[in-house]
Amino acid sequence: MTTANPATATAVKTPAPASARRAVLRSETRLFLREPAGLFWIVVFPTALMTILGLIPSFRDPDDALGGRRVIDLYVPVAVLLAMIMSGLQAMPPILTGYRERGILRRMSTTPVRPSALLTAQIALHGAAALGSAALAMTVGRVAFGVELPGQPVGYALALLLSTASVLTLGALLCALTRTTKASAAISSVVNLVMMFTAGVWIPVQSMPDTLRNIVRFTPFGAASEALDRAASGSWPGLAQLGVMVLWTALVTFLAARLFRWE
Repeated sequence: MTTANPATATAVKTPAPASARRAVLRSETRLFLREPAGLFWIVVFPTALMTILGLIPSFRDPDDALGGRRVIDLYVPVAVLLAMIMSGLQAMPPILTGYRERGILRRMSTTPVRPSALLTAQIALHGAAALGSAALAMTVGRVAFGVELPGQPVGYALALLLSTASVLTLGALLCALTRTTKASAAISSVVNLVMMFTAGVWIPVQSMPDTLRNIVRFTPFGAASEALDRAASGSWPGLAQLGVMVLWTALVTFLAARLFRWE
């Protein structure tokens, strides 16, 4: 029977000092800001797509089938969700998988700075970028197209935070299931397309046929789309919609924690 090295055991068990965690966050922030392509897809692309759609004249006309609302009114929450999808499913998984593939996480596990500090920093950065992009989409929607601000701001914020948690945990699960950056990019792209559909990027969830809509509303982004739409209209998000997001987040967090490997 082998005996663990005391120095290594101590290093593994010692929690990272707050100053070390802040240093990791500062370092990851600098690296994050040096990637203009990633920032474009997270921050600029969702609002740019919404703006292009808003320039279509018929999308700015009230539609009786939508209860007198305009199509562009529905696409602001879609742009918000698209920002989260691009951040949590397209941008984050390849970065963390690359760290594992290059042995960075394994080397960190032998130091007082635990790999969890790096994981936390990445989640915080991508979550902040997604929320910033959401704020940009709502601002442009309001200024350029006269889209009303959320009538139920507390409910909107709650739905926004739950949907952000859902997408980041899904991104962590993708990191747990893939071992190489190529595999991570390929799987992330497929999942990204599926989640974009359920978020209503091509067809707003509110405009889907009833059968399809009933299926989509049980996905995290289908539920998020309806929750954000209800809050934008001034109503509190339905408990069913919030519950779907909470259940998905809890389930995916459990799976990611069980399956994630540092090396």
